[in-house]
Amino acid sequence: MSTVWHNPQRPITPAADLHGDSLDSSTASGNGSSPAAGNGAARGAERDERADVAAKYRRTLCRQLYAELPADAAQQDPDELSLQLEVRLESLLRDDGALLDDADQQTVIDMVIDEVFGFGPLGPLMRDAELSDILVNGPFQVFVEKKGQLSTTGVTFDDVPHLLRVIERMVSQTGRRIDASHPMVDARLTDGSRINAILNPPAINGPLLSIRRFGSRPLTADDLIKNQTLACEMLDFLAACVRTRLNIVIAGGTGSGKTTLLNALSRFIRSSERIATIEDTAEIELQQPHVVKMEARPGGDGRAAITMRELVKNTLRMRPDRIIIGECRGAETLEMLQAMNTGHDGSMTTIHANSPREAFSRMELMICLEGGDIPVWALRKQMASSIDLVIHISRQLGGARKVVSIAEVTGTEGDVISMQDIFRYEQTGVVNDVAVGHFEATGIRPNCFERLAAAGAGLAPQFFMRRQLAGGNQPAGASPRFGV
Repeated sequence: MSTVWHNPQRPITPAADLHGDSLDSSTASGNGSSPAAGNGAARGAERDERADVAAKYRRTLCRQLYAELPADAAQQDPDELSLQLEVRLESLLRDDGALLDDADQQTVIDMVIDEVFGFGPLGPLMRDAELSDILVNGPFQVFVEKKGQLSTTGVTFDDVPHLLRVIERMVSQTGRRIDASHPMVDARLTDGSRINAILNPPAINGPLLSIRRFGSRPLTADDLIKNQTLACEMLDFLAACVRTRLNIVIAGGTGSGKTTLLNALSRFIRSSERIATIEDTAEIELQQPHVVKMEARPGGDGRAAITMRELVKNTLRMRPDRIIIGECRGAETLEMLQAMNTGHDGSMTTIHANSPREAFSRMELMICLEGGDIPVWALRKQMASSIDLVIHISRQLGGARKVVSIAEVTGTEGDVISMQDIFRYEQTGVVNDVAVGHFEATGIRPNCFERLAAAGAGLAPQFFMRRQLAGGNQPAGASPRFGV
Protein backbone atom coordinates (compact mmCIF):
# COMPACT_ATOMS: atom_id res chain seq x y z
CA MET A 1 0.00 0.00 0.00
CA SER A 2 1.43 3.35 -1.02
CA THR A 3 1.58 6.16 1.53
CA VAL A 4 -0.54 9.19 0.66
CA TRP A 5 -0.10 11.29 3.80
CA HIS A 6 1.81 14.52 3.36
CA ASN A 7 1.96 15.58 7.04
CA PRO A 8 2.31 12.44 9.18
CA GLN A 9 3.93 14.17 12.17
CA ARG A 10 1.18 16.72 12.87
CA PRO A 11 0.28 16.20 16.57
CA ILE A 12 -3.12 15.71 18.15
CA THR A 13 -3.74 16.72 21.73
CA PRO A 14 -6.89 15.33 23.34
CA ALA A 15 -8.02 16.04 26.90
CA ALA A 16 -5.28 14.78 29.23
CA ASP A 17 -7.66 12.92 31.52
CA LEU A 18 -8.75 10.71 28.61
CA HIS A 19 -5.30 9.38 27.77
CA GLY A 20 -5.17 5.64 28.14
CA ASP A 21 -8.97 5.31 28.33
CA SER A 22 -11.35 4.17 25.63
CA LEU A 23 -13.13 7.16 24.15
CA ASP A 24 -16.29 5.22 23.37
CA SER A 25 -19.02 7.02 25.30
CA SER A 26 -20.57 3.85 26.75
CA THR A 27 -17.22 2.46 27.92
CA ALA A 28 -15.97 5.80 29.21
CA SER A 29 -19.03 6.26 31.40
CA GLY A 30 -19.10 2.81 32.94
CA ASN A 31 -15.90 2.73 35.07
CA GLY A 32 -17.69 3.81 38.28
CA SER A 33 -14.74 6.02 39.30
CA SER A 34 -16.70 9.23 39.67
CA PRO A 35 -16.54 10.85 43.14
CA ALA A 36 -20.32 11.06 42.96
CA ALA A 37 -20.75 7.38 42.16
CA GLY A 38 -23.69 7.16 44.52
CA ASN A 39 -25.51 9.96 42.80
CA GLY A 40 -27.31 8.94 39.59
CA ALA A 41 -27.65 12.51 38.34
CA ALA A 42 -23.94 13.17 38.82
CA ARG A 43 -23.03 9.94 37.02
CA GLY A 44 -25.33 10.92 34.16
CA ALA A 45 -23.72 14.35 33.93
CA GLU A 46 -20.28 12.74 33.89
CA ARG A 47 -21.35 10.36 31.14
CA ASP A 48 -22.66 13.24 29.05
CA GLU A 49 -19.45 15.20 29.57
CA ARG A 50 -17.23 12.29 28.61
CA ALA A 51 -19.41 11.48 25.60
CA ASP A 52 -19.09 15.10 24.48
CA VAL A 53 -15.31 15.00 24.87
CA ALA A 54 -15.21 11.73 22.95
CA ALA A 55 -17.27 13.21 20.11
CA LYS A 56 -14.98 16.25 19.95
CA TYR A 57 -11.94 13.99 19.83
CA ARG A 58 -13.45 12.02 16.95
CA ARG A 59 -13.98 15.28 15.08
CA THR A 60 -10.38 16.29 15.83
CA LEU A 61 -9.12 13.02 14.38
CA CYS A 62 -11.36 13.47 11.34
CA ARG A 63 -9.96 16.94 10.68
CA GLN A 64 -6.40 15.64 11.10
CA LEU A 65 -6.89 12.78 8.64
CA TYR A 66 -8.71 14.98 6.14
CA ALA A 67 -5.96 17.63 6.29
CA GLU A 68 -3.35 14.99 5.44
CA LEU A 69 -5.16 13.64 2.38
CA PRO A 70 -3.55 14.20 -1.02
CA ALA A 71 -5.18 16.43 -3.59
CA ASP A 72 -6.32 13.44 -5.69
CA ALA A 73 -8.06 11.61 -2.82
CA ALA A 74 -11.49 12.05 -4.44
CA GLN A 75 -10.27 10.10 -7.49
CA GLN A 76 -9.18 7.07 -5.44
CA ASP A 77 -11.22 3.97 -4.80
CA PRO A 78 -13.21 4.47 -1.56
CA ASP A 79 -12.38 0.99 -0.24
CA GLU A 80 -8.67 1.47 -0.86
CA LEU A 81 -8.78 4.89 0.76
CA SER A 82 -10.55 3.41 3.80
CA LEU A 83 -7.72 0.92 4.29
CA GLN A 84 -5.15 3.70 4.14
CA LEU A 85 -7.18 5.76 6.61
CA GLU A 86 -7.33 2.80 9.00
CA VAL A 87 -3.53 2.40 8.98
CA ARG A 88 -2.94 6.12 9.49
CA LEU A 89 -5.56 6.34 12.26
CA GLU A 90 -3.92 3.52 14.20
CA SER A 91 -0.60 5.36 13.88
CA LEU A 92 -2.10 8.60 15.20
CA LEU A 93 -3.70 6.85 18.16
CA ARG A 94 -0.46 5.03 18.98
CA ASP A 95 1.56 8.26 18.87
CA ASP A 96 -1.03 10.07 20.98
CA GLY A 97 -1.39 7.37 23.62
CA ALA A 98 -5.19 7.27 23.33
CA LEU A 99 -7.52 4.36 22.60
CA LEU A 100 -10.59 4.05 20.40
CA ASP A 101 -12.66 0.91 20.15
CA ASP A 102 -13.41 -0.60 16.73
CA ALA A 103 -16.76 1.15 16.41
CA ASP A 104 -15.28 4.57 17.11
CA GLN A 105 -12.41 3.98 14.70
CA GLN A 106 -14.90 3.07 11.98
CA THR A 107 -16.91 6.19 12.82
CA VAL A 108 -13.82 8.37 12.29
CA ILE A 109 -13.04 6.66 8.97
CA ASP A 110 -16.66 7.07 7.83
CA MET A 111 -16.48 10.77 8.74
CA VAL A 112 -13.44 11.26 6.52
CA ILE A 113 -15.01 9.28 3.66
CA ASP A 114 -18.10 11.50 3.93
CA GLU A 115 -15.84 14.56 3.70
CA VAL A 116 -14.14 13.22 0.57
CA PHE A 117 -17.02 11.61 -1.32
CA GLY A 118 -20.21 12.67 0.46
CA PHE A 119 -21.77 15.55 2.34
CA GLY A 120 -19.47 15.86 5.33
CA PRO A 121 -21.19 16.01 8.74
CA LEU A 122 -24.58 15.60 7.04
CA GLY A 123 -23.64 12.13 5.75
CA PRO A 124 -25.16 10.14 8.64
CA LEU A 125 -28.32 12.26 8.53
CA MET A 126 -28.72 11.72 4.80
CA ARG A 127 -28.56 7.97 5.40
CA ASP A 128 -31.29 8.04 8.05
CA ALA A 129 -34.47 7.07 6.21
CA GLU A 130 -36.69 8.23 9.09
CA LEU A 131 -35.73 11.91 8.72
CA SER A 132 -38.07 13.97 6.54
CA ASP A 133 -36.25 17.32 6.78
CA ILE A 134 -32.69 18.45 7.51
CA LEU A 135 -32.41 22.16 8.29
CA VAL A 136 -28.99 23.83 8.55
CA ASN A 137 -28.97 27.33 10.08
CA GLY A 138 -25.35 28.32 9.65
CA PRO A 139 -22.36 26.13 10.51
CA PHE A 140 -23.20 25.44 14.15
CA GLN A 141 -26.90 24.63 14.20
CA VAL A 142 -28.58 21.67 12.48
CA PHE A 143 -32.20 20.62 13.04
CA VAL A 144 -34.02 17.54 11.78
CA GLU A 145 -37.66 16.53 11.54
CA LYS A 146 -38.57 12.98 12.47
CA LYS A 147 -42.16 11.73 12.62
CA GLY A 148 -43.43 15.29 12.45
CA GLN A 149 -41.28 16.58 15.34
CA LEU A 150 -38.41 19.06 14.97
CA SER A 151 -35.36 18.53 17.16
CA THR A 152 -31.81 19.81 17.29
CA THR A 153 -28.79 17.61 16.65
CA GLY A 154 -25.17 17.59 17.78
CA VAL A 155 -24.04 17.92 14.17
CA THR A 156 -21.89 20.96 13.43
CA PHE A 157 -19.52 22.19 10.74
CA ASP A 158 -16.02 23.46 11.46
CA ASP A 159 -16.74 26.92 10.06
CA VAL A 160 -18.53 28.73 7.25
CA PRO A 161 -16.08 27.58 4.51
CA HIS A 162 -16.68 23.97 5.61
CA LEU A 163 -20.45 24.39 5.20
CA LEU A 164 -19.94 26.17 1.88
CA ARG A 165 -17.92 23.21 0.55
CA VAL A 166 -20.78 20.83 1.37
CA ILE A 167 -23.39 23.10 -0.22
CA GLU A 168 -21.30 23.56 -3.37
CA ARG A 169 -20.81 19.79 -3.64
CA MET A 170 -24.55 19.20 -3.36
CA VAL A 171 -25.41 21.89 -5.89
CA SER A 172 -22.74 20.77 -8.38
CA GLN A 173 -24.40 17.34 -8.56
CA THR A 174 -27.58 18.97 -9.87
CA GLY A 175 -25.95 20.88 -12.70
CA ARG A 176 -26.68 24.19 -11.01
CA ARG A 177 -24.29 26.66 -9.42
CA ILE A 178 -24.29 28.80 -6.29
CA ASP A 179 -21.94 31.70 -5.64
CA ALA A 180 -21.98 35.43 -4.92
CA SER A 181 -23.67 36.17 -8.24
CA HIS A 182 -26.22 33.37 -7.77
CA PRO A 183 -26.71 33.18 -3.97
CA MET A 184 -29.93 31.12 -4.04
CA VAL A 185 -30.66 27.74 -5.56
CA ASP A 186 -33.47 25.20 -5.52
CA ALA A 187 -32.60 21.80 -6.92
CA ARG A 188 -33.07 18.04 -6.66
CA LEU A 189 -30.37 15.53 -5.69
CA THR A 190 -29.92 12.19 -7.40
CA ASP A 191 -31.69 10.38 -4.52
CA GLY A 192 -34.78 12.56 -5.02
CA SER A 193 -34.14 14.87 -2.07
CA ARG A 194 -35.04 18.51 -2.67
CA ILE A 195 -32.53 21.11 -1.53
CA ASN A 196 -32.77 24.86 -1.10
CA ALA A 197 -29.66 26.86 -0.27
CA ILE A 198 -29.06 30.55 0.27
CA LEU A 199 -25.73 32.28 0.95
CA ASN A 200 -24.66 35.43 2.77
CA PRO A 201 -25.86 37.86 1.55
CA PRO A 202 -28.84 37.68 1.79
CA ALA A 203 -28.55 35.05 4.57
CA ILE A 204 -27.34 37.16 7.51
CA ASN A 205 -26.03 34.57 9.97
CA GLY A 206 -24.26 32.29 7.52
CA PRO A 207 -25.34 29.93 4.73
CA LEU A 208 -28.77 28.30 5.07
CA LEU A 209 -29.52 24.83 3.75
CA SER A 210 -32.89 23.06 3.73
CA ILE A 211 -33.16 19.45 2.59
CA ARG A 212 -36.58 17.88 2.07
CA ARG A 213 -36.10 14.13 2.28
CA PHE A 214 -38.26 11.46 0.71
CA GLY A 215 -38.26 7.93 2.03
CA SER A 216 -36.73 4.97 0.26
CA ARG A 217 -40.20 4.35 -1.15
CA PRO A 218 -43.25 6.60 -1.57
CA LEU A 219 -45.98 6.15 1.03
CA THR A 220 -48.83 3.96 -0.16
CA ALA A 221 -52.54 3.98 0.66
CA ASP A 222 -51.88 1.38 3.35
CA ASP A 223 -49.29 3.69 4.93
CA LEU A 224 -51.78 6.56 5.05
CA ILE A 225 -54.29 4.36 6.87
CA LYS A 226 -51.64 3.06 9.26
CA ASN A 227 -50.47 6.60 10.01
CA GLN A 228 -54.10 7.67 10.58
CA THR A 229 -53.82 10.35 7.92
CA LEU A 230 -57.35 9.51 6.85
CA ALA A 231 -60.02 6.87 7.48
CA CYS A 232 -60.61 3.80 5.31
CA GLU A 233 -63.94 5.15 4.06
CA MET A 234 -62.32 8.43 3.06
CA LEU A 235 -59.68 6.58 1.06
CA ASP A 236 -62.34 4.41 -0.59
CA PHE A 237 -64.17 7.53 -1.69
CA LEU A 238 -61.01 9.25 -3.00
CA ALA A 239 -59.95 6.10 -4.86
CA ALA A 240 -63.38 6.02 -6.52
CA CYS A 241 -63.08 9.70 -7.46
CA VAL A 242 -59.65 9.17 -9.04
CA ARG A 243 -60.84 6.21 -11.08
CA THR A 244 -63.96 8.12 -12.13
CA ARG A 245 -61.67 10.90 -13.41
CA LEU A 246 -62.79 13.74 -11.16
CA ASN A 247 -60.53 16.80 -11.14
CA ILE A 248 -58.88 17.12 -7.73
CA VAL A 249 -57.00 19.90 -5.95
CA ILE A 250 -55.05 19.10 -2.77
CA ALA A 251 -54.62 22.12 -0.49
CA GLY A 252 -52.43 22.47 2.58
CA GLY A 253 -49.54 24.27 4.21
CA THR A 254 -45.81 23.70 3.80
CA GLY A 255 -44.82 20.20 4.91
CA SER A 256 -48.43 19.10 5.41
CA GLY A 257 -48.10 16.11 3.09
CA LYS A 258 -49.73 17.40 -0.13
CA THR A 259 -47.27 15.72 -2.50
CA THR A 260 -47.28 12.52 -0.43
CA LEU A 261 -51.07 12.31 -0.68
CA LEU A 262 -50.94 13.11 -4.39
CA ASN A 263 -48.46 10.28 -4.91
CA ALA A 264 -50.66 7.85 -2.99
CA LEU A 265 -53.84 8.80 -4.90
CA SER A 266 -52.05 8.56 -8.24
CA ARG A 267 -51.75 4.79 -7.70
CA PHE A 268 -55.47 4.48 -8.40
CA ILE A 269 -55.02 5.77 -11.97
CA ARG A 270 -55.44 3.02 -14.54
CA SER A 271 -52.26 1.77 -16.11
CA SER A 272 -53.75 2.18 -19.60
CA GLU A 273 -53.80 6.00 -19.34
CA ARG A 274 -51.14 8.42 -20.60
CA ILE A 275 -50.16 10.74 -17.75
CA ALA A 276 -48.14 13.95 -17.98
CA THR A 277 -46.51 15.36 -14.84
CA ILE A 278 -45.24 18.94 -14.62
CA GLU A 279 -43.23 20.19 -11.64
CA ASP A 280 -40.85 22.90 -10.51
CA THR A 281 -38.72 20.23 -8.82
CA ALA A 282 -39.57 16.62 -9.65
CA GLU A 283 -41.05 14.83 -6.63
CA ILE A 284 -44.01 12.85 -7.98
CA GLU A 285 -43.33 9.12 -8.30
CA LEU A 286 -45.92 7.40 -10.49
CA GLN A 287 -46.04 3.63 -10.92
CA GLN A 288 -47.92 3.55 -14.24
CA PRO A 289 -46.01 2.50 -17.37
CA HIS A 290 -47.02 5.47 -19.57
CA VAL A 291 -45.80 8.60 -17.77
CA VAL A 292 -44.34 11.73 -19.37
CA LYS A 293 -42.33 13.71 -16.79
CA MET A 294 -41.39 17.35 -17.23
CA GLU A 295 -39.56 19.79 -14.98
CA ALA A 296 -39.37 23.58 -15.25
CA ARG A 297 -35.94 25.16 -15.70
CA PRO A 298 -34.82 28.46 -14.18
CA GLY A 299 -32.99 30.93 -16.38
CA GLY A 300 -29.35 31.92 -16.02
CA ASP A 301 -25.95 30.73 -17.22
CA GLY A 302 -26.93 31.74 -20.73
CA ARG A 303 -29.95 29.43 -20.79
CA ALA A 304 -33.52 30.55 -21.36
CA ALA A 305 -35.98 29.80 -18.58
CA ILE A 306 -38.72 27.24 -19.20
CA THR A 307 -41.73 28.10 -17.08
CA MET A 308 -44.47 25.89 -15.70
CA ARG A 309 -47.02 27.73 -17.84
CA GLU A 310 -45.10 26.97 -21.03
CA LEU A 311 -44.89 23.31 -20.07
CA VAL A 312 -48.63 23.07 -19.38
CA LYS A 313 -49.46 24.71 -22.72
CA ASN A 314 -47.06 22.39 -24.53
CA THR A 315 -48.45 19.35 -22.72
CA LEU A 316 -51.89 19.95 -24.23
CA ARG A 317 -50.33 19.08 -27.61
CA MET A 318 -48.95 15.78 -26.32
CA ARG A 319 -52.27 13.90 -26.07
CA PRO A 320 -52.27 13.25 -22.30
CA ASP A 321 -55.25 11.54 -20.68
CA ARG A 322 -54.45 13.29 -17.40
CA ILE A 323 -52.23 16.16 -16.38
CA ILE A 324 -50.70 16.23 -12.89
CA ILE A 325 -49.12 19.52 -11.84
CA GLY A 326 -46.90 19.22 -8.79
CA GLU A 327 -47.93 22.62 -7.43
CA CYS A 328 -49.67 25.66 -8.86
CA ARG A 329 -47.66 28.77 -8.03
CA GLY A 330 -48.44 31.30 -10.77
CA ALA A 331 -49.58 31.73 -14.35
CA GLU A 332 -49.87 27.97 -14.94
CA THR A 333 -53.01 28.01 -12.78
CA LEU A 334 -55.17 29.38 -15.60
CA GLU A 335 -53.76 26.87 -18.07
CA MET A 336 -54.51 24.08 -15.60
CA LEU A 337 -58.14 25.19 -15.23
CA GLN A 338 -58.57 25.28 -19.00
CA ALA A 339 -57.04 21.82 -19.35
CA MET A 340 -59.40 20.43 -16.69
CA ASN A 341 -62.34 21.93 -18.53
CA THR A 342 -61.40 20.83 -22.05
CA GLY A 343 -61.19 17.06 -22.02
CA HIS A 344 -58.41 16.27 -19.54
CA ASP A 345 -60.66 14.90 -16.82
CA GLY A 346 -58.95 13.35 -13.83
CA SER A 347 -56.22 15.97 -13.62
CA MET A 348 -54.75 16.78 -10.21
CA THR A 349 -52.61 19.43 -8.58
CA THR A 350 -51.63 20.86 -5.19
CA ILE A 351 -51.74 24.39 -3.85
CA HIS A 352 -50.64 26.16 -0.68
CA ALA A 353 -53.81 27.09 1.20
CA ASN A 354 -55.25 26.72 4.69
CA SER A 355 -58.76 25.68 3.67
CA PRO A 356 -60.70 24.60 0.57
CA ARG A 357 -62.22 28.06 0.17
CA GLU A 358 -58.83 29.73 0.53
CA ALA A 359 -57.53 27.45 -2.23
CA PHE A 360 -59.92 29.15 -4.67
CA SER A 361 -58.97 32.59 -3.37
CA ARG A 362 -55.29 31.83 -3.96
CA MET A 363 -55.92 30.52 -7.48
CA GLU A 364 -57.92 33.64 -8.27
CA LEU A 365 -55.14 35.85 -6.89
CA MET A 366 -52.38 34.04 -8.80
CA ILE A 367 -54.25 34.39 -12.09
CA CYS A 368 -54.90 38.10 -11.49
CA LEU A 369 -51.28 38.80 -10.48
CA GLU A 370 -50.05 37.20 -13.71
CA GLY A 371 -52.13 39.63 -15.75
CA GLY A 372 -55.15 37.45 -16.40
CA ASP A 373 -57.70 40.00 -17.68
CA ILE A 374 -60.78 37.97 -16.75
CA PRO A 375 -63.83 39.25 -14.87
CA VAL A 376 -64.05 37.82 -11.38
CA TRP A 377 -67.47 36.26 -11.98
CA ALA A 378 -66.23 34.50 -15.13
CA LEU A 379 -63.08 33.28 -13.38
CA ARG A 380 -65.06 31.81 -10.49
CA LYS A 381 -67.45 30.05 -12.85
CA GLN A 382 -64.43 28.62 -14.66
CA MET A 383 -62.95 27.32 -11.39
CA ALA A 384 -66.29 25.86 -10.23
CA SER A 385 -66.84 24.04 -13.53
CA SER A 386 -63.24 22.76 -13.71
CA ILE A 387 -62.62 21.45 -10.18
CA ASP A 388 -64.73 18.68 -8.68
CA LEU A 389 -63.04 18.01 -5.36
CA VAL A 390 -60.81 19.92 -2.93
CA ILE A 391 -58.89 17.91 -0.31
CA HIS A 392 -57.47 19.86 2.61
CA ILE A 393 -54.59 18.22 4.47
CA SER A 394 -52.98 19.76 7.53
CA ARG A 395 -50.19 19.07 10.00
CA GLN A 396 -51.76 18.93 13.45
CA LEU A 397 -50.29 19.83 16.81
CA GLY A 398 -47.85 17.02 17.60
CA GLY A 399 -46.76 16.57 13.98
CA ALA A 400 -49.40 14.17 12.63
CA ARG A 401 -50.77 14.85 9.15
CA LYS A 402 -54.54 14.64 8.77
CA VAL A 403 -56.94 15.00 5.88
CA VAL A 404 -59.17 17.52 7.62
CA SER A 405 -61.68 18.03 4.80
CA ILE A 406 -62.85 16.44 1.56
CA ALA A 407 -65.11 19.04 -0.05
CA GLU A 408 -67.12 18.75 -3.25
CA VAL A 409 -67.53 21.78 -5.49
CA THR A 410 -71.22 22.11 -6.35
CA GLY A 411 -71.23 25.22 -8.55
CA THR A 412 -71.71 28.93 -7.96
CA GLU A 413 -74.36 31.05 -6.28
CA GLY A 414 -73.97 34.47 -7.79
CA ASP A 415 -70.24 35.22 -7.50
CA VAL A 416 -69.66 32.71 -4.68
CA ILE A 417 -68.30 29.21 -5.27
CA SER A 418 -70.44 26.63 -3.43
CA MET A 419 -68.89 23.65 -1.66
CA GLN A 420 -70.02 20.93 0.71
CA ASP A 421 -67.96 18.73 3.04
CA ILE A 422 -68.36 15.01 2.40
CA PHE A 423 -65.83 13.90 5.05
CA ARG A 424 -63.88 15.83 7.66
CA TYR A 425 -61.64 15.52 10.69
CA GLU A 426 -63.00 16.89 13.95
CA GLN A 427 -60.40 17.79 16.57
CA THR A 428 -61.78 17.16 20.04
CA GLY A 429 -58.86 18.25 22.22
CA VAL A 430 -55.16 18.19 23.00
CA VAL A 431 -53.45 15.50 25.11
CA ASN A 432 -49.76 15.90 26.00
CA ASP A 433 -49.33 18.55 23.32
CA VAL A 434 -50.80 16.22 20.69
CA ALA A 435 -54.07 16.98 18.91
CA VAL A 436 -56.71 14.25 19.22
CA GLY A 437 -59.95 13.83 17.33
CA HIS A 438 -61.86 11.64 14.92
CA PHE A 439 -62.89 11.41 11.28
CA GLU A 440 -66.55 11.63 10.36
CA ALA A 441 -68.89 11.43 7.41
CA THR A 442 -71.08 14.54 7.25
CA GLY A 443 -74.16 12.71 5.99
CA ILE A 444 -74.19 14.55 2.64
CA ARG A 445 -74.40 12.38 -0.44
CA PRO A 446 -72.19 14.03 -3.09
CA ASN A 447 -73.59 15.32 -6.37
CA CYS A 448 -71.00 13.15 -8.15
CA PHE A 449 -72.63 10.00 -6.76
CA GLU A 450 -74.23 9.15 -10.12
CA ARG A 451 -70.88 9.52 -11.89
CA LEU A 452 -69.25 7.23 -9.32
CA ALA A 453 -72.01 4.66 -9.73
CA ALA A 454 -71.75 4.77 -13.54
CA ALA A 455 -68.00 4.12 -13.25
CA GLY A 456 -68.60 1.06 -11.09
CA ALA A 457 -67.32 2.49 -7.83
CA GLY A 458 -69.63 0.25 -5.82
CA LEU A 459 -70.39 2.83 -3.12
CA ALA A 460 -73.92 2.44 -1.75
CA PRO A 461 -75.96 5.51 -0.69
CA GLN A 462 -75.64 4.49 2.98
CA PHE A 463 -71.86 4.76 2.61
CA PHE A 464 -72.29 8.51 3.08
CA MET A 465 -74.65 8.48 6.09
CA ARG A 466 -73.63 10.67 9.00
CA ARG A 467 -71.39 8.79 11.43
CA GLN A 468 -68.05 8.81 13.18
CA LEU A 469 -65.38 6.83 11.35
CA ALA A 470 -62.75 4.55 12.78
CA GLY A 471 -59.59 6.47 11.97
CA GLY A 472 -56.61 4.40 10.97
CA ASN A 473 -57.48 1.17 12.71
CA GLN A 474 -57.22 -1.01 9.62
CA PRO A 475 -55.31 -4.27 10.39
CA ALA A 476 -51.68 -4.25 9.34
CA GLY A 477 -51.22 -5.56 5.82
CA ALA A 478 -54.87 -5.15 4.82
CA SER A 479 -55.75 -3.14 1.74
CA PRO A 480 -58.38 -0.44 1.28
CA ARG A 481 -61.63 -1.86 0.00
CA PHE A 482 -61.71 -0.10 -3.36
CA GLY A 483 -59.41 -0.41 -6.31
CA VAL A 484 -56.24 -1.88 -4.78
